[in-house]
Amino acid sequence: MALSWIACMEEIRMTGESCKISVIVPVYNKEAYLRECVDSILSQDYQNMEVILVDDASTDDSGRICDDYGQRDARVKVIHKENGGPTAACVTGMEAAAGDYYMFVDSDDYVEPAMLTGMAAHLTGKPGEIICCNHLLEKQKTTEPVYSTANPGVYQGEELQSQILARLIGQEQKVISLSRCMKLCEKSVFTDNEKYYDYSIRFGDDSNMMYPAFLNSTRVVVMEGALFYHYRYVEGSIIHRYDTGIYESVRKLMRCLSRAAAEKQAPDGTQAVDREYCYLLLYVLKNELRNPDSGYRARIREILGGRENRERLRDTRIVVSGKANRLLYLAARHPGGIWPGIVRGMLKVYDRK
Repeated sequence: MALSWIACMEEIRMTGESCKISVIVPVYNKEAYLRECVDSILSQDYQNMEVILVDDASTDDSGRICDDYGQRDARVKVIHKENGGPTAACVTGMEAAAGDYYMFVDSDDYVEPAMLTGMAAHLTGKPGEIICCNHLLEKQKTTEPVYSTANPGVYQGEELQSQILARLIGQEQKVISLSRCMKLCEKSVFTDNEKYYDYSIRFGDDSNMMYPAFLNSTRVVVMEGALFYHYRYVEGSIIHRYDTGIYESVRKLMRCLSRAAAEKQAPDGTQAVDREYCYLLLYVLKNELRNPDSGYRARIREILGGRENRERLRDTRIVVSGKANRLLYLAARHPGGIWPGIVRGMLKVYDRK
């Protein structure tokens, strides 16, 4: 399935740099990392590109840094907007974009110089293309390669439906990450799906954009190797700390995913959405167990006491790995007793790893 190197070079010769790429960077309070991020994008060996920096009302020096790049590099557009969250910032960037293809880069991450050229080599210039690379997880002391679980290759037609679209959600390990980063996407997969976006979602905003985008895709390329993207694990970011709004974001996200799955007739749609909700409920419970406030038990009882959540957990079976996760799933399906304290202790050990 994988494209040969000769075929890749022929495609980039035919389409290649005739395809303008808009790299969109939503920015909010990332002054410590922003220069490394933007420098890595501007160092690309792909020429037909633009960079759109969307400052989402940063309160640190990020806005000034954006302006500095905008003044000294003609490829950079800078937009300052009222704070509206990551999805709104991405849409603002898309509205200003002149490219045929969009790529998103988080402002605390950075990319390899060959990223755009390497990914553009797989373009055919047809609507609905999504090219996926892999990434390096950058922790404070370690760097770990992270690969898609899908086999490298080109997915179209029935193979795209069964091997990718039917397995996007509802599994513990995604066949392809639903991060909006690490992708080069033909723009219509986003612009045709803005009706599914909920700007108030702060956790799961990537899935809110990428699930309908993939359901619109006609051709997905999973690259082999291609560790082009450096994802920085930042302590204190929203996915690594307790957040009071995660449960509400999850509920909003599931409404968006359910609507997209139904209207686009996603393969295994209803069942996949139910399974995804159960996995996200486990994440919600983990988040509550990290709550430093003594009222975390009452909050967990409130979440598990709702009829919809009880029935989903009772009637939907999911595969869960890891001792802490399995214990959490078992306890969530049979709420009550002393389990919150036990699992909370296990999570403290897990978080220190």
